[in-house]
Amino acid sequence: MGCFASTPKDSGGNRRKPTSIGDVSVYVPGLRIPKPVEFSQSLGDHLPKTLVERLTALRTRIVVMANQEGPTITRTRRKTQHGGSTLADLHQALEDYLPVLLGLTKDGSQLQFKVQFNWINQEDEEEETAMSNVWYEILSVLHLMAMLQMSQANLLLLPRGSTDGYHPKVSEENRRASIDIFLKAAGYLDCAVKHVLPQFSAEQRRSLPVDLAEGALRALCLQALGQGVDIQLGIAIDSSKATLAVKRRLSCEMVKYWQQAQDNLMNLPLANGWGEKHMLFVKWKYVEAKAAAYYYHGLILDEGNTEKSHGMAVAALQAADECFKESKKASEAFNASSPTSRTPPLFGTMKYLSEKIPKETSSKVRINRDLYSYEKIMETAPTLPDFALALKPDEYQLPSVDASWSEDRTKNSSNHVTGNQK
Repeated sequence: MGCFASTPKDSGGNRRKPTSIGDVSVYVPGLRIPKPVEFSQSLGDHLPKTLVERLTALRTRIVVMANQEGPTITRTRRKTQHGGSTLADLHQALEDYLPVLLGLTKDGSQLQFKVQFNWINQEDEEEETAMSNVWYEILSVLHLMAMLQMSQANLLLLPRGSTDGYHPKVSEENRRASIDIFLKAAGYLDCAVKHVLPQFSAEQRRSLPVDLAEGALRALCLQALGQGVDIQLGIAIDSSKATLAVKRRLSCEMVKYWQQAQDNLMNLPLANGWGEKHMLFVKWKYVEAKAAAYYYHGLILDEGNTEKSHGMAVAALQAADECFKESKKASEAFNASSPTSRTPPLFGTMKYLSEKIPKETSSKVRINRDLYSYEKIMETAPTLPDFALALKPDEYQLPSVDASWSEDRTKNSSNHVTGNQK
């Protein structure tokens, strides 16, 4: 059960895409915007008036806030000044709505198919998608909660002017806070994949917009984890206690997160600018991660005492240099794609590596090629070590059904929504 409908991309002006999204440290592929719902028409004969009014009030608040903030949420200059509280308010509104909404799923109630929920897409070719299925609404809410967290992380990771007169920087406090935010966003997306998508039949899942496809949700989850590891690596680089082995492990893990994110997006029909830009962002970060991994792998190989290890070190450092050059091209392609964007001043991992990789590669290649013949130096990059992925999403569980569902008995309690949450 659960009817669906999609609106073609050329049908109107509901989907508003900015021409520019400013500085981007964390890419958010737009915000899906909910359209108004008349709960009274669908549920008026099945639920007490107070419960219908509460659902209406909670969702209307979200609709108003999302429509106000959605088109401008990535305009970083405005959000730098005011965005934190706005993002938090919208996130809180979603958290308040979810326990009440989940009442429609109690005991497999048929109420879950009574209301048609409609959301404006961002990455799908279709402008909007409507489904008469409460799990579609729950999935959309979790996705929006995750995107708000990613937006907040972007604001934290935009370098600010420093009081000491040096280049703009990101404070360690903001960097550490962003890791917690990435894990929270990943937790919402992981819950969506593991606990909400299984509520849909195979046919219903095919009707979901690409924004909510399993591959898109998994890719966003992996992106959050990959960016979290990137911040961990930057902190390790700044620490005198972190060994080369620790930095290599983190950079190799980062490669795996981004590679898996890219694999999940590969066969999705991403469109409408946001989706195409999403692919370019993941490609950029994947190549950037490989530059870091080959760099630290090369430094460790160079510590060996054999001719072979020195040759492999040179090959790894050359690969790092090539990946670094490629990452700059990928960054330019990402920023040039619509909606246009800018890369903020470098900080953390890439600020350090942008200085070290060209210098270290040039030095090691020159020294080793003086010592060994050209033929003895491996010209292909050595295989990167394979480490288990350590960073995991926060364990997020859907909240319990709001107490109002127990207090306000349905008009036909024997046929509808009495009992505990399924």
